Amino acid sequence: MTRDIIHINDFIILVEAASSEKVTVDACGFEEPLIAVAFYGSGNVDLAVNYGDKKKAFQHTQGLALSFYADAEVEFVHTVSAGKPLECIVIATALKHLDNLPNAEGEIFANLLHELVHPSDHYVEGPSFFMTPEMQDIVDSVFHIQYHGKTRMMFFRSQMTALLSHFFGQLASMTTETIRDPEREKLYQAKEILSGNLDNPPSLTELSRQIGLNSYALKKNFKELFGVPVFKYLQNERLTTAHQLIRSREATVQEAAWQVGYDSLSSFSNAFAKKFGYRPSQIK
Repeated sequence: MTRDIIHINDFIILVEAASSEKVTVDACGFEEPLIAVAFYGSGNVDLAVNYGDKKKAFQHTQGLALSFYADAEVEFVHTVSAGKPLECIVIATALKHLDNLPNAEGEIFANLLHELVHPSDHYVEGPSFFMTPEMQDIVDSVFHIQYHGKTRMMFFRSQMTALLSHFFGQLASMTTETIRDPEREKLYQAKEILSGNLDNPPSLTELSRQIGLNSYALKKNFKELFGVPVFKYLQNERLTTAHQLIRSREATVQEAAWQVGYDSLSSFSNAFAKKFGYRPSQIK
């Protein structure tokens, strides 16, 4: 487990990463009342939020952007296990600092996260959604950063500003249309099927048949729920998984391409460079 706490103006940035072959539980909390947004990167770590005699559990965290208010009575518990590593960035600010935030950011919080600015309990959950590809790229870049010293901090500060901007921009543009719970579960199932079959994914028609949802509803609501079309999500997962395999030296570039379903090394390398800004052979 690595946990870094960085202060930028009146924001507290918490960056956590952990992986384990056996089940490992990590708990943390905040010393003062905070409004925060948590961004979950690769892995699908389990999250439980405990406060008083109440508990909220999250089993689908990969790619999740979750806003919340929490005080010192709240405990956040991550359960890390094989295949479910933790990559989490939390951007938080204290209620007392809202009026001091630069560039009218406090006004943005008050308008778009009104229920968090005026909390009714120890833990109040605000809007949440699955990150857009742009947001996921920022989160990935933070955990794979290759800069050092002052350059590293400069890069980090810029990425946090961009990430929070994307969050509020997406929040402002979200429609009021909701997806019913039974259909939501089918979409989660589709996401897991794609993630588990990167090398040989089902066609859209076959995926629709497997989850019991027609193709139109699958395409429309998958994008609404996860912020990206079905096969764009598949491509992002393929490239992120390949990056992890190469970085950890579990596979060569060619082997990683094959393992995530690319027959052409040049197509894989071009798609990789478009997503990450450098070719797979340049990973250190």
